[in-house]
Amino acid sequence: MEYQLKEFERVIHIDRIANIHYFEFTSEYHTLMDRHEFRELIYVDSGYIEVKADNYVGVVQKGEVIVHRENETHSISCPLDIAPNVIIIGFSCESPELDRFAVAPIVLSEKLQRLLTDVIKEGRSVFLPPYDVPNLPDMKKRQDYPFGADQMIQLKLETFFIELVRMCASETQISQDTGEGLKMQEIHGYIRENYRKRIHLEELCFLYNTNKTTLCANFKEEYGTTVLEYINGLRIKEVKRLLREENYNLTQIAAMVGFSSVHYLSRIFKQYEKQSPSAYSKSIKAKLMI
Repeated sequence: MEYQLKEFERVIHIDRIANIHYFEFTSEYHTLMDRHEFRELIYVDSGYIEVKADNYVGVVQKGEVIVHRENETHSISCPLDIAPNVIIIGFSCESPELDRFAVAPIVLSEKLQRLLTDVIKEGRSVFLPPYDVPNLPDMKKRQDYPFGADQMIQLKLETFFIELVRMCASETQISQDTGEGLKMQEIHGYIRENYRKRIHLEELCFLYNTNKTTLCANFKEEYGTTVLEYINGLRIKEVKRLLREENYNLTQIAAMVGFSSVHYLSRIFKQYEKQSPSAYSKSIKAKLMI
């Protein structure tokens, strides 16, 4: 009997790894704007971070992942009151399937979190801990690796991304099958990308073929907050970041983040932070002087 050998298709092929690290950042830690010739996965294991990149500017919460494209300018900022734990993996992969993960954070399932944990465990056998974050140390000597460590990292990371693509495709299909056309993850991503602009419920209903009642009910059930509260929460976090930069006045900031006026910005800011924007700025300066 003659057999015809099947050639396997490599839909996700990772050929090089730059770094695999689990960072325990301090509060207020931030990186400078950077870019490099490989993709970079960022996963928040606890707390949250603010990301500023070519394809996404906003918050990445606990349990969410974002993957910067190669040569994409990006930076990380940690909040003032939280010391987040963050996984960062730099790798080379030409598959266009991964480009979708640069435009908005994605919540990982428990299965995907376990797969990512396996990558970190295997990576510790190859990469030294990042004692000095700005200048990452070299890898361990190859003779110290467990047998097949490089290949195991490659296989586990490729498996992670294949499962991530499948998860997103499955969620999209389930959303399409509801008959309502309501795709909460897409709406969530759209808001994250456009919260600095004026977003109206009517606009979201038109874009995603739904009505206000269904949109508001499903969003509250999925994310535990209303659409307006979520938008304002993202805006206030951005306002705080801009205030810490000290390069803009409140009028400029209000326009930059989508508030209709300085008065409205101040009112919402007090609701979320229990103090005025000016009081917040003074408290930040006082902390820096200690």
